[in-house]
Amino acid sequence: MASHQHTSFQQALARWSAVPKILTIGGAVVAGIGLFVDPQQFGYSYLLAFMFFLSIALGSLFLVILHHLFDAAWSVPVRRINEHLAFLLPVLGILFIPIALLAKKIYPWMSINPATDHALGAKAALINVPGFYVVSVILFLVWTLLSWRLRAWSLEQDRTGAVLCTRKMRFHAAWGIFAFGFSLTLGAIFWMKSLQHQWFSTMYGVYYFAGSVWMTLVTVYVIATILKKAGPLAEVVKERQFYDLGVLFFAFTVFYAYIHFSQYFLIWNAAVPEETFWYVVREQGTWWQIGLLILFGHFLLPFLALLRIDAKLKITVMAPLAIWAWLMHFCDLSFNITPVLQIFRKAAKSGGDLAVEMTKAKPDNFVVHWMDIGCLAFIGGVLAIVFIKYFRAHAPYPQKDPRFAETMGVYLPEGSDSHAVVGGAK
Repeated sequence: MASHQHTSFQQALARWSAVPKILTIGGAVVAGIGLFVDPQQFGYSYLLAFMFFLSIALGSLFLVILHHLFDAAWSVPVRRINEHLAFLLPVLGILFIPIALLAKKIYPWMSINPATDHALGAKAALINVPGFYVVSVILFLVWTLLSWRLRAWSLEQDRTGAVLCTRKMRFHAAWGIFAFGFSLTLGAIFWMKSLQHQWFSTMYGVYYFAGSVWMTLVTVYVIATILKKAGPLAEVVKERQFYDLGVLFFAFTVFYAYIHFSQYFLIWNAAVPEETFWYVVREQGTWWQIGLLILFGHFLLPFLALLRIDAKLKITVMAPLAIWAWLMHFCDLSFNITPVLQIFRKAAKSGGDLAVEMTKAKPDNFVVHWMDIGCLAFIGGVLAIVFIKYFRAHAPYPQKDPRFAETMGVYLPEGSDSHAVVGGAK
């Protein structure tokens, strides 16, 4: 039975294996044309796609760390999915190169003299050109080390079953949770928040974190469903895994809304111009509608859809919600990134002080540019190819994890090694 399912899975993979390649090649062609036609638009489209997929990799790394910190049992069958997704971070480090090369076209502060701009001068110790590149390299080194060691010890445990592997994974999770929180915050600040360097927000790192884990949870739900339907996870992924993923997705729906509302409320309540302008410029044109869409679509719709307990177990509910979540996360990141390009171009054409004009110019309407689609297809295709390669090369789930028997509901009665109680029944 298991062999037949594995064969079906391999056949399904063979049928769909060309899709990532098509996305990669097609996306590369579209993005390449865009690079020559409009390098600045390409830079912003590429940054948008990059931050979208970085969310999934970082969210997966967090879920792996969380598993080891709490010594969880329910997440063992889906942990290998998260380990492979997290280990896409080294690949994303390579894919960051275009952003590094086009940074001066993407980040307005790189064209401003800190001596003439008080906001940039006050943040010069952090926001400076050498620091941007040094910190970016350090972030990917930290993420690579952490995701690599957690996955490497997990694979080693498949081979040896040694308890040392569990202890090592707990050790890396212990220091990794602090490194993760600090590094994710720096990445969000350097690569997104600094697009408008005058802006202040102490919650921006948590804001990006909440959206990232939210989208990752539903992504893992979909991948686990596919692998269970016709693949090697058919016998190990149960209702418990889907239910807990759905519960966490529901929890992060509320958490994201809390963080986003708190950021907006604190800025509105203080009414400090250095903070309020960020929202003021996003109330222009159709960006106001996008803000409302995020409010109701990112929170209210999934919140209401998941209130029923059994909704978290219905793929007819969760699959459309997954597509909706990816769309909402794209809109959320667009809300952060795209208006800056429109403002940057108007500010540069005005001939006035760039730093001042960046806080006054009004963005155009929201639009999904064809380069956005090309960059999403390219980065998504590359990461899909690497993920499938990882999954084919290793066992689909942890083979000798000490919590696996508990996950499957298998218990050995005291004083017996031959009669098992499965799911509470002999």
